[in-house]
Amino acid sequence: MHVEQRRRFRSSPLAIDRLIGIAIAVALLAATACESGPRDDTEVWRFAIEEIEGSVQHAYATRFASLIEERTHGEVSVQIYPYGSLGTSSQLTEQVQNGALQLAFASPGHLGSVIPEAQIFSLHFLLSDDEAVNRDVLAADAAYRHLLEEAYRERRLELLSIVSEGWMVWTANRPLRSPEDFAGIKMRTMVSPLLVEAYAAYGATPTPMPYAEVYGALQLGMIDAQVNPVFAIEEMSFYEVQDVLTFAHHAPFITTLVANPAFVAGLDEERRGMLDGVLAEVSAAIFETQQRLNDERLETILEEGGTEVVTLGPKEREAFRKRGLPVRDTYVELAGPRGRAILDSLLASVAEAESSTGS
Repeated sequence: MHVEQRRRFRSSPLAIDRLIGIAIAVALLAATACESGPRDDTEVWRFAIEEIEGSVQHAYATRFASLIEERTHGEVSVQIYPYGSLGTSSQLTEQVQNGALQLAFASPGHLGSVIPEAQIFSLHFLLSDDEAVNRDVLAADAAYRHLLEEAYRERRLELLSIVSEGWMVWTANRPLRSPEDFAGIKMRTMVSPLLVEAYAAYGATPTPMPYAEVYGALQLGMIDAQVNPVFAIEEMSFYEVQDVLTFAHHAPFITTLVANPAFVAGLDEERRGMLDGVLAEVSAAIFETQQRLNDERLETILEEGGTEVVTLGPKEREAFRKRGLPVRDTYVELAGPRGRAILDSLLASVAEAESSTGS
């Protein structure tokens, strides 16, 4: 999903992208110096999100900011930077790594090129069909979580939270009931190698593309389909240029909240405890928020008319699941032994949670 932006230079695009990130970081550091002067002793935490205002991530960041400011009695102010304010998702990650940002959302769809292990959340039919089970699994103090934290720290990122934003939904101009329906479909994906592999396994032609360009590409026929949670489909108006929403419940959209490790290490014991408490409270609340947002946005889409909703049955979903199983082997090849351990631990956590709830 979010905020990857097309690089428009043929020569040294990665170098240019890095220079842009550095320039943004310098500007932010300059702002920090100004804000920490004698006129104002409020500590500022900068928090960048990959979505626009009104999104799940914006709801999370807004609630987080309110609680932090309340519980520090105004000693800390959280400044939120919505979609597009500070560059691409990759640039946001770099700014967290170099300390220009304290906090940011970093979705595995783009982070996988930096942290292969994070692509675990790009695999289809891995988590439970029961969203409540997934909520508990993502919040659990499980082995897979500690292994991911280790992988993040090696790339100078502190993993603070794993957040589900709701089921991913396919949009196209025809129902996508079977892998055969993906034949000839140019499917927009993020740049994650696992997502590319997943849709290739279904028979589609995966087409990585910046989030901001998806509407125009659908309108012009450059791509035929895309996938996002319902709230994003509504807020980005993708339903205006696509006729059918297909609910396969193949995967929720998962994002991760990351912080600069030096920032976290610099918090005293009391403030770190306060931060952990806020994270737990917001993560619990955002589950209800994303459900509400997705339900409300689906109602909005249906009220406008012209959109067909298709929900796949168990046999239809099983056909996709079987096609996607080999992609797990690709994940292990990319993420190595630690990736294998993460996969095994996550599967075990899901099975245990389903068993305890009777799902």
